[in-house]
Amino acid sequence: MKPRDFQTGRVSLVAFSHFVHDVYTSFLAPLLPIMIEKLSLSLSQAGLLSTVMQIPALFNPVIGLFADNRGLARWLVVLSPTLTAIPMSFILNVSSYPLLLGLFFCTGISVALYHVPSPVLIAKYSGSRKGKGMSFFMTGGEAARTVGPMIAVAAVSFLGQDHFYGVLGFAVLTSILLYFFLEKEEEQTRIKRNGSLTASYREIRHVLLPISGILSARSFMHASMGVFITVFIEKETGNLWLAGSALALYEAFGVLGVLSAGTLSDRIGRQRVLFWVLTAAPVAMLIFVFASGWVKILMLMITGFTVLSTTPVMLAIIQENARENPSAANGLFMMTSFAVRSLAVFFAGIIGDLAGLEKMFILSALIGFGAIPFLLRLDRPSPRKTPPLT
Repeated sequence: MKPRDFQTGRVSLVAFSHFVHDVYTSFLAPLLPIMIEKLSLSLSQAGLLSTVMQIPALFNPVIGLFADNRGLARWLVVLSPTLTAIPMSFILNVSSYPLLLGLFFCTGISVALYHVPSPVLIAKYSGSRKGKGMSFFMTGGEAARTVGPMIAVAAVSFLGQDHFYGVLGFAVLTSILLYFFLEKEEEQTRIKRNGSLTASYREIRHVLLPISGILSARSFMHASMGVFITVFIEKETGNLWLAGSALALYEAFGVLGVLSAGTLSDRIGRQRVLFWVLTAAPVAMLIFVFASGWVKILMLMITGFTVLSTTPVMLAIIQENARENPSAANGLFMMTSFAVRSLAVFFAGIIGDLAGLEKMFILSALIGFGAIPFLLRLDRPSPRKTPPLT
């Protein structure tokens, strides 16, 4: 098979593993009321669970370097769905809060072990169409966040709280499938390296620095829409059902954006796609705040489509420029993304408390326009690795 061929089967399999993996991590929100009642948790204790699960993301670059130097990208992808599912399948069976924190911290470690090397395999299997591969991959994750809560509720209803651990079987089957269908080629191409984080950073800094600026500007829109949209709609309408429906619609069009943006960037260029979505997103968000009726719904859909569609394009850019340490490079990107979004959620909440939700959404959209100057500084990768960006 030619190295530039798009291996649909393997790309789809890794994307499916992303779906299965992230279904388990999506169990926190729908099962949180059960955990609060069972362990008599305060809201601050409940909120800490999500924070604890995200802490290991700070070690993403180290995990990536380890995967590169030891040639273990395949093994991490194969094992992680099961390693993530084990603690998440027992969160309703623990009898103390410290044990629950421990389960979520272990989940966070496994989440990092999966998400750092998996885009590297996608890039390898995508050949010259890395944008399309990243769209497949990210669609798996977005779809998991959409249907995962429903799967969790259905599993509790069918299995009961005491036997909820039965959901573990799906992850084990996925790991077995990955082992048999990814092993042969990865064993042949595994190369042990002696890279460093410094070398990895130097290799991609010409794209990582402007991408970090783009992530920072986009993060306020991402945080406002992804975290506070239900609160905003509920305060406007007094209807919690409408608020939940708005979030579901936003996420659904995000899936469509993720699926199409990377593929389109293969054809017309990464920068061109990023320019259009990063320009349209803040405009649509501003109109969404002030509009009503069907216009508000339309702007909500456009915002979801554009805000969430940037990730596969940026992942493709990182992988095209990371020739020696692709996992470490992806780890640097993911650590940056985690850090800026966490800070954006925190500061957006402060802005909302001080100035109100409407002004928070307006300010987040205005900050979103700040991505354009960073986009214009984004260097082109080597012509032999990707089509022109402009």
